[in-house]
Amino acid sequence: MTLAEIAAKLGCTVEGDGAIEITGVAGIEHGAPGTITFLSNPRYAVHLKTTAASAVVLGPKANNPGLPALRSDNPYLTFAQVLELFYQPPRPPAGVHPTAVVATTARIGADSSIGPYVTIGEGVTIGDRAVLHPHVCIYAGVSIGRDFLAHSHAVVREYCRIGNRVVLQNGAIIGSDGYAFAQRADRSHHKIIGSGIVILEDDVEVQAHSSIDRANFGETRICRGAKIDSLVQIGHSCTIGEDALLCAQVGVAGSTHIGKRVVMAG
Repeated sequence: MTLAEIAAKLGCTVEGDGAIEITGVAGIEHGAPGTITFLSNPRYAVHLKTTAASAVVLGPKANNPGLPALRSDNPYLTFAQVLELFYQPPRPPAGVHPTAVVATTARIGADSSIGPYVTIGEGVTIGDRAVLHPHVCIYAGVSIGRDFLAHSHAVVREYCRIGNRVVLQNGAIIGSDGYAFAQRADRSHHKIIGSGIVILEDDVEVQAHSSIDRANFGETRICRGAKIDSLVQIGHSCTIGEDALLCAQVGVAGSTHIGKRVVMAG
């Protein structure tokens, strides 16, 4: 599509030749003819003079050495939206694969795709347009909203509640038992059962091989829009605030409360 067509779709201003044809996206140092790149960090401005990309997404005040450009108030976000115009992950067809095991009391919404070897327990409800890739396991009593996406080997344990547009990457575990033991007189350990649940609110994403423990009683809650990176451990009875970002290898001890839009590095 042309640069002008991209601008019209994303509400940007075109600078230079809007008729130039864009066939893909690339990083500023790896641009090639036909690709569009972006500049959001001024440190990389020097590469604008040498990039082979055909066009660039720029902020409103960034200097342009003469490339066709899209002007945007948020060039990083705009570039993410451009990327979506050129690539969409394959979506499997709607329906239940014959190897999936789905309890008779489970209810699955319209236009959902239940892949090979998926297991869905008794009393589960899943909203419309869900995609469950092979080997996903949903335990009994789970409630899941619309547009759920679970990649292979993700697990949602019993009675947990998941909102709309939640994404679980490969191997994410929602509702595992908390690490909670009471010590006996002989110093051996008695397991404290996790009778509570995990709640993932709308637009939460949990990346690969992260684990969110169920509460011993009550709930562990991940609030709307929070993004949990790979290899993150969240202990029982925690609350993670709206739009928080927890980067890879963060560990959060039980009963911790984290506020809105907090960023935690690994």
